[in-house]
Amino acid sequence: MVGGVAMLIDIGSLADLTNIGTLFAFVLVCCGVIVLRRKDPARPRPFRVPFVPVFPLLGVLFCVALMLSLPLETWGRFFIWLAVGLLIYFFYSVRHSKLRSGVDAGPTEDQPPPIIKT
Repeated sequence: MVGGVAMLIDIGSLADLTNIGTLFAFVLVCCGVIVLRRKDPARPRPFRVPFVPVFPLLGVLFCVALMLSLPLETWGRFFIWLAVGLLIYFFYSVRHSKLRSGVDAGPTEDQPPPIIKT
């Protein structure tokens, strides 16, 4: 599928779409670090981010600045792609949710994963 899309669409446009998607993911991660530090300070953390919330806020600012440097056409494609992805995600999850059907889904958020020591 990726090869077919790459064959039909300009590689520069695909690169811009990849860039904006990756930068958006970094923004979500940086925001998640801040939110989790405030909402669940006792949560086990195998990796700690120094100078919270300064570093995550800088990460958000730099990523947003890079995103704003991309063309408007890329923003339009990004929002369409995001909407399509969210629709697929939610329509799939309605039919295939193990929690909704009462099936044991294994460990949940109440049981944090073990800390990996190396």
